[in-house]
Amino acid sequence: MINPPHTPWHAGERALQQSANVLEKMEGIGSRVIRDHLLEQHQEFYPLLPFMVMGTVDAEGDAWATLRAGEPGFANASDAHHLQLNVSPDNTDPAQAGIGQGSAIGLLGIDLQTRRRNRLNGMIAQADERGLDIKVVQSYGNCPRYIHQRQFTFSRPAGQPGSMPAQWMTHLDLQARALIADAATFFVASYVQGEDGQQQIDVSHRGGNPGFVRVNADGSLTIPDYSGNFFFNTLGNLLVNPKSGLTFVDFSTGELLQMTGDARVELDSPHIARFEGAERLWHFTPRHIVRRADALPLRWVSGD
Repeated sequence: MINPPHTPWHAGERALQQSANVLEKMEGIGSRVIRDHLLEQHQEFYPLLPFMVMGTVDAEGDAWATLRAGEPGFANASDAHHLQLNVSPDNTDPAQAGIGQGSAIGLLGIDLQTRRRNRLNGMIAQADERGLDIKVVQSYGNCPRYIHQRQFTFSRPAGQPGSMPAQWMTHLDLQARALIADAATFFVASYVQGEDGQQQIDVSHRGGNPGFVRVNADGSLTIPDYSGNFFFNTLGNLLVNPKSGLTFVDFSTGELLQMTGDARVELDSPHIARFEGAERLWHFTPRHIVRRADALPLRWVSGD
């Protein structure tokens, strides 16, 4: 099993909680808020969303984060233990390689208009041309902190793919660097794997003031970690397994900049003080980069 007996937290999450002096507190909280089913309010929440954030792991063990869009209602809970996504396979998306029956998946439902979000880790019970049936393994709410409000419109029918091919890159070009340097939001996928081969994939939102992610000269990224709910799903995963996937969104054009690579968590360093409000840092070095112009049919404007 991934987690020690009687706790929802694995060793990496517990190590971060210990470093923040909240380990005992989080043992009680975790058992109350992390569930193996969807509460009724969460069943009602998912059909309101025009997109879903997904985290997958491909055959090489690389993590990818992606966004899939649909008219509200494309995500629907048939019961408390299953979530259906009406999404077609998309072979331009590098995350598609990790989508298949029996695969683990991480989901984040996030409403950028209301700043509400819910996390779901699950297993794909069925995958075909009509979509996905996902069995809930863990479900829990997240607080609205660091989410920038945005209003959306559809630029084309939700099921119509974009017209631009995916562009695979070996390094961040000037356009990619500018997108990251201006970003106030990105999404990150990470995972751990037990001795039995079972994966637990998390996909998470990260937000801050525009420019909170630093692009270094060598193409690596330095990212501040601010005070949160002390779950430490992402950073706990990275302590155990450094592989991660990041996605930055150009909200005005629907472009996705997707990267997979390796991360390193920094808990104690004088560099942390250079990032206002940061409690720790993590660093990401991309190995594969994919630009997908017009990947999403959604366009957003800031509602802050």
